[in-house]
Parts: sequence; C-alpha cells; structure tokens
Amino acid sequence: MRFWLGVSLLGTLVAGALTAPLLGQDSAAPDLFNRYAAPSSEHWLGTDDLGRDLLTRLLEGARVSLAVGIATALAASIIGTAAGLLAAWRGGVVDALLMRLADGMLALPALPLLVVLAAVDPSVVGLPRGQAASDMIRIVGILTLFGWVGVARLARAAALSVLARDHVRAARALGVTEARLLMRHVLPALAVPVSVATALAVAGAILAESTLSFLGLGIAPPNPSWGNMLANAQELVFSAPMAAVWPGLAILMAVAGCTLIADGVRAR
Repeated sequence: MRFWLGVSLLGTLVAGALTAPLLGQDSAAPDLFNRYAAPSSEHWLGTDDLGRDLLTRLLEGARVSLAVGIATALAASIIGTAAGLLAAWRGGVVDALLMRLADGMLALPALPLLVVLAAVDPSVVGLPRGQAASDMIRIVGILTLFGWVGVARLARAAALSVLARDHVRAARALGVTEARLLMRHVLPALAVPVSVATALAVAGAILAESTLSFLGLGIAPPNPSWGNMLANAQELVFSAPMAAVWPGLAILMAVAGCTLIADGVRAR
C-alpha cells in the first residue's frame, strides 16, 4: 500500500513534468500587466510577481528537480555499490582505505561544503554559465560527491553478510569464479537495501537542490526550479501566498513519495 501510494505521488509529478509543453505557456516570458493574477482558465494556478504562469513554471521546475534527484541517486548508488562491494570482496587494505575515506566524508559538514562548492564558477570546470543543463550537471556532481558514502557502507555490510554464508563458501570450494560468485550470489542480495537507499537518496537530492536553488546557488533564474520559485516567493507570503505554497507542496509530494517507496520496498 505504501509503495503504490509513493509511486502514485511520484507518477503524478512525472506526468505533470512531461505534459508541461502541452500547456502552451512560456515559463520565462514576463507579463507585467498580469502580475499576481488569480487562477483562471488561462492560468490555472495564477501568475507570479512577473506575470509568469505558475503552473507551467511548477511543472518545468519538476523536470529539473526530479531529474537532479534521480540522476544524483543513480550515480551515488552505482558508485556506492561498487565501492562497498569492492571493500567487502577484497578486504584488508582496500577495505580500510575505502571505509576510512567514507568515514572522512561523513565527518565533513555537508551543507556548508555544498554551499561552498555550489558557489564555484561553473566555467572553472568547463561548464557554460546560466544554462539549466550546466547547473544541473554541476549540482548532480556535487551531490554525488557526498551521496555515495551511505550507499557504500550499506552495500559493504550486506555484502559481508552474504560472503560469510555457508552456500557462498561452498561455491568457492567448488571452484566457482569470483565474478560469477559476485554476480549470482552477492549482487542479488544487495538489491533491496540499495533500492531503499536509492529511493531515499532521490528525496535527499531533491531537498538539497531546492536548498541550493533557494540560496541562489543552484538553478539560475529565469530557469524554473522549485527552490528558486520559493526564493522568489519568500517576500510574497502575505500578498501572494500561493506562489510559495505550490512549490512547497510539490517538494513535499516528491519527498513523501520517495519515502513511501523506500518504506514499501523495505517491508516487502
């Protein structure tokens, strides 16, 4: 039940993001004569401080926030699973080095470092300024830098548990190759814990991207994201509260959906 409720919430956001172009509105085109318009047949959720359609910006912001969340979670899960599996399989010095690196990353204050790294000029790493794709790549890279650690520790613990089982020892004694052993016995056992961690990582990445965009260090206006929509609406809480309510609800739906999916997978 929880799993399918989470899928429904995320599916609604994804469907809305995919249908944004069908609305026929330009999310970046201002209309200063139509500022703070009430919901109507032309603007279903009204307009913002520059007269831009709120629904269009909300759905296009969903594209950005969901893409950043999913891309970050997948990258962190792949890197983390590989690192955790390598640490458990090789053991010894390799295990010690990887886990001490993970411990060091966990000891760092994540949010201040995210803010510092996000403030770096993207042209330093060869990315163009002001483009949504450039901002997304930069944010995904920064979030992945910190996101793989939790997955690595989880994957290592699960892999160590499997490698210590009798049937795995028996397979080794029978001469099964290490590659076949890892693919047939260890990786399937990591599916559930890594899937749970990935779902939670999507939620964490969406929150982190929204935070950075709210602070002006993420997706640069006029490209919409839920975070910069909240930043634009922070001074309009009393005069136009719905400009802040809608992106806030979208973030809540996305995070709740990911959390419910993770709970549902864990309970299976």
